Amino acid sequence: MIEIAWSNFTPWSALVGGILVGIAAASFLLLNGRIAGISGILGGLLSPAKGDIAWRLAFLAGLIGAPVVWILAAELPPIEIEAGYPALIIAGLLVGVGTRYGSGCTSGHGVCGLSRLSLRSLAATLSFMGAGFVTVYVIRHLLGV
Repeated sequence: MIEIAWSNFTPWSALVGGILVGIAAASFLLLNGRIAGISGILGGLLSPAKGDIAWRLAFLAGLIGAPVVWILAAELPPIEIEAGYPALIIAGLLVGVGTRYGSGCTSGHGVCGLSRLSLRSLAATLSFMGAGFVTVYVIRHLLGV
């Protein structure tokens, strides 16, 4: 049986974080007319259009820079990943393939698409969440990894 680590249960910081992500995604759409989907932003750098590079680089720099600034200002708990490099590489590749087939990622569909009441995003979000649930169940409970 899995127990909840109540000392690590932080609903208020999670709530504030979720609100900030929602405000940022809504602001990005309202002010720039763009969806804050990471795969689309990164993908746009692979086939860039003229005048469409700077904001994408700034967005990605913020994704990388914000945690670095946070680490300098506060102490974060150590990151513990209970998987080896082969599993992480395979998982990353599967996420990338799923992102291409789903025409977007969790941030694009799950945050931005659902807030716009997109049925396509609802189907995509239900699909990747369901696949995640099944994967965790199979790996942890059936395979015992």
